[in-house]
Amino acid sequence: MADKTVDRGPWTGCSVLFLQSLCPGVNLLSLYKDQQGKFIIYKVIKLTLIDSAGGLGGYEILKVHDADPFLGVEVKFVDVAACQQFLESYSSGAVRQSLSQHACRLLALPQELTVETQLKASTHILDLNLDKLELCLEHIHHSQPERLRDEEIDHLEQQLQSQALGPAPQSTIITQEEPPVPSNCFKFQNKVFEDRMLTAADVQSFSNGVGRQWKHVGRALGKSCRALKGPAIDNLAYEYEREGLYEQAYQLLSRFIQAEGRAAKLSRLVKALEDCKLTSLAENILDIQPRE
Repeated sequence: MADKTVDRGPWTGCSVLFLQSLCPGVNLLSLYKDQQGKFIIYKVIKLTLIDSAGGLGGYEILKVHDADPFLGVEVKFVDVAACQQFLESYSSGAVRQSLSQHACRLLALPQELTVETQLKASTHILDLNLDKLELCLEHIHHSQPERLRDEEIDHLEQQLQSQALGPAPQSTIITQEEPPVPSNCFKFQNKVFEDRMLTAADVQSFSNGVGRQWKHVGRALGKSCRALKGPAIDNLAYEYEREGLYEQAYQLLSRFIQAEGRAAKLSRLVKALEDCKLTSLAENILDIQPRE
């Protein structure tokens, strides 16, 4: 992959990611056509994009369509940096790995999901030129979207928002007092989780999924962590700029754990992610299964 970073003005482009499961008994296209499976598959795709494009911004899913035997995902990019990071993740195999991990978790599969992928921009198959970053970006830029976001995608996004916010409170005349949360637990999305020290697996999940939002999370953690106050975040960004976003996020959380010791708890990270509206990443770290 080329080392050159693209720096341009306003930028848009479109690509289509084709997905096919190679595991017997798991058909992504059939699952998406199923009313119950549709939301789960969409969530798998969305979480994969969050992991591979560096966060929630810079792109949007326009349509998921039948490209038998593939499931086609049309993605519009509005930020060249997000598109570039996605291409790098795709080239390294990180997109397939992330898709497999999320599918295994959300579909409760007994074994790892093997996925065949293809990436196209208009008639250009980008898989053939993944070593030429500029060329791939040019093909995507020249492939402008021909449609607005599909109504079905709007509905699925609303479902994701509703799931992230939890069920709406129901008005009732009789109010019942909720039991207090135990001191060794914390509450997230109206569920109680046992609190614990952050682990290496937590650091890896955070570093893989937070993308460009790591600075915002760092400042949220810095409200109660002296080691992350002042210029500490910007110093980390400068010191590990060449290593990339994963390493910057990894060093951030490692610095937090080193400074806070036994007080570097899971609840503090989840609260910081909530403050930054990164609830999907918090769900991933907490391994929350989708609601039926």
